[in-house]
Amino acid sequence: MQLETGLDYPEIREQVARLCAGFPGSYWRTLETEAAYPEAFVRALTESGYLAALIPESFGGAGLPLRAAAVILETIHAAGCSAAACHAQMYTMGTLLRHGSPAQQERYLPAIAKGELRLQAFGVTEPDSGSDTPALRTRAVRRGGHYVVTGQKIWTSRALHSDLMLLLVRTTPVEDCKKRSDGLTVLLVDLRESVGRGLTIRPLDTMINHQTTEIFIDGLEVPAANVIGEAGKGFRYILDGMNAERILLAGEALGDGRWFLDRAVAYAKERTVFGRPIGQNQGIQFPLARARVNLDAADLVARQAAALFDAGAPSGHAANSAKLLASEAAWQAAEACFQTFGGFAFAKDYDIERKWRECRLFQTAPISTNMVLAYIAQTSLGLPRGY
Repeated sequence: MQLETGLDYPEIREQVARLCAGFPGSYWRTLETEAAYPEAFVRALTESGYLAALIPESFGGAGLPLRAAAVILETIHAAGCSAAACHAQMYTMGTLLRHGSPAQQERYLPAIAKGELRLQAFGVTEPDSGSDTPALRTRAVRRGGHYVVTGQKIWTSRALHSDLMLLLVRTTPVEDCKKRSDGLTVLLVDLRESVGRGLTIRPLDTMINHQTTEIFIDGLEVPAANVIGEAGKGFRYILDGMNAERILLAGEALGDGRWFLDRAVAYAKERTVFGRPIGQNQGIQFPLARARVNLDAADLVARQAAALFDAGAPSGHAANSAKLLASEAAWQAAEACFQTFGGFAFAKDYDIERKWRECRLFQTAPISTNMVLAYIAQTSLGLPRGY
């Protein structure tokens, strides 16, 4: 039985859970074995309208707030599925919706809402810059009506399964900028036209089936009309998307945590050893009880973060806090579940080891726990910058 979760948006929760029931653990295990993309699952979410949740109704979407999108992702993960194959289509909306021109929105948003186009790729991270985004080296030089781009991106997930990509590049040398974060520009790249014409995508083999890639760019021409917002101000546009990303990923982590907890509680009640259910032992009870408390606490902060974002208020502190607390609460639930199942947790048919591996990512990406703490120390506490 699903543990109660506050149950806002009950109809969405019920409908998404029903959709996910058609994609059981065997579906995800097969995909992992084949290193394949969950095409059928993404198609089902698209046709149901859930991936267009944040797109305004005027462009064919549902026009829902970020909190509703977080509920969708939370429910997907609480059902044992994974939204990693498609969640970028939600958080990239923060950049395109808030800063894209009317012409760009009219051109792309209706097609994205219909599922005719996919905006799944987010090209920011580079091998040498990592979390130090202003240090990125991908350059774009204006030549007439185009920008010519050269550089490299890594950990650009879903690029092989996306039609469009948001790409962060440097258009003004850092030595000519007042601040290191100035001079960065967001380009909307049409991957259908770019692959083989200055852009190469290579898959990366990782511990989970995350469909991540590295991208090599050499002389790629991107129309100047594809600049999002103003050239040179892209870093602040990306931050909008990053706050949304942290809130949405907190929802996924909470869903995973609840999946682990539901599985562990059910097993602890039915598994009998030494003549009694193992759930009667405090060694099992206490980690599960603590996991529940931590998930509930993280959920409250995630709701606060979404409320601030939806109200247009500063949400950086709450968004980062929600991501940190949810990722750690989910991992604690994963560990408690693994210990509760004992040796059976290693059996692939139980899906625990797969979800356990997937859940670990939340403490590293999209921003590591230590980077969240550094951000809060500096921006919320006013402590000296540590890097």
